[in-house]
Amino acid sequence: MATQQPATRPANPRFSSGPCAKPPTFELSKLADAPLGRSHRAAVGKAKLKQAIEGTREVLGIPADYRIGIVPASDTGAVEMALWSLLGERKVEMLAWESFGAGWVTDVVKQLKIDAQAKIADYGQIVDLASVDFANDVVFTWNGTTSGVRVPNGDWIATDRAGLTICDATSAVFAMDLPWDKLDVTTFSWQKVLGGEAAHGIIVLSPRAVARLESYTPAWPLPKIFRLTKGGKLIEGIFTGATINTPSMLAVEDYLFALDWAQSVGGLQGMIARADANAQAVFDFCDANSWIANLAEDDATRSNTSVCLRFTDSRIQDGAAFAKAVAKRLEAENIALDIGAYRDAPAGLRIWCGGTVETSDIQAMLPWLAWAFDAEIAAQAA
Repeated sequence: MATQQPATRPANPRFSSGPCAKPPTFELSKLADAPLGRSHRAAVGKAKLKQAIEGTREVLGIPADYRIGIVPASDTGAVEMALWSLLGERKVEMLAWESFGAGWVTDVVKQLKIDAQAKIADYGQIVDLASVDFANDVVFTWNGTTSGVRVPNGDWIATDRAGLTICDATSAVFAMDLPWDKLDVTTFSWQKVLGGEAAHGIIVLSPRAVARLESYTPAWPLPKIFRLTKGGKLIEGIFTGATINTPSMLAVEDYLFALDWAQSVGGLQGMIARADANAQAVFDFCDANSWIANLAEDDATRSNTSVCLRFTDSRIQDGAAFAKAVAKRLEAENIALDIGAYRDAPAGLRIWCGGTVETSDIQAMLPWLAWAFDAEIAAQAA
């Protein structure tokens, strides 16, 4: 068992799952061109917002006929906007395998009171995707940020579906290949995989989603902040840079920097490769150490961004206390910050492996994880 502290430390100890590590080349001077103190509706503000929209389209390969809008309140705001604006026209299937997906179930079943069927899997598992009926609208998270479980691909989504697919993809974009032809509404926040500053969400609408918006009016009143249509027509300005409320131009500038950085490392495929390499380093570590394992039970559904781990050693007396103590040791040494499991998730650790993290930092951190485990086992036995 390791007793000595490893000699090498991560250059960057930030492994938080949100907000996530900023790109390795980030420095505040990169944001000097932000039009601070200017109206976001001035020409310069609208140009920056449109640049952010088109940069998103370019990096992610979003089809030209899909609308992309910057909306308030992070991914949560974008998801809520979709649920309140689009659902109710037909039955809904809610798929959940972690806390955020379960939160969307609460919104639809208890708040909107829509005719809905909830399919919920335990942490570490995923629902039976083959059972989904695409005559219904379907709401799901692509990647479970708090469970480390993701859908393996988009093959299970019907091409000839009658309902809409609404996908919370906030910890999947820029790290996983999303089949845009299978997704009618996709939401995310740039504070996740690109490490942007918080409070802004992105909503991506397919032509089918736009057609629903323009042909269907929900039975409930819509707050102004959720309204995507006016007079039965899409508010096009939202998708060209005229945001619903005032955005932070500093945060927008930060996102533009992150998009440029993503292009510099090979665009989407480069970002996916970086996340895959980071996650594989953690997977290999788990394979080499019997006391720790991936929370995802099926290798095909393991996340390459929010990698969730559980301790499996029989000597551990209190799993939650043990995991917190290990995370605390690593934070005290400035080795790994914010890697405790999400509060609603099973006890363990959550290591962010998205593309803004350097593989060398993951590799330097893991021996310290072994050291912290040994130290805590020894402390427990004392």
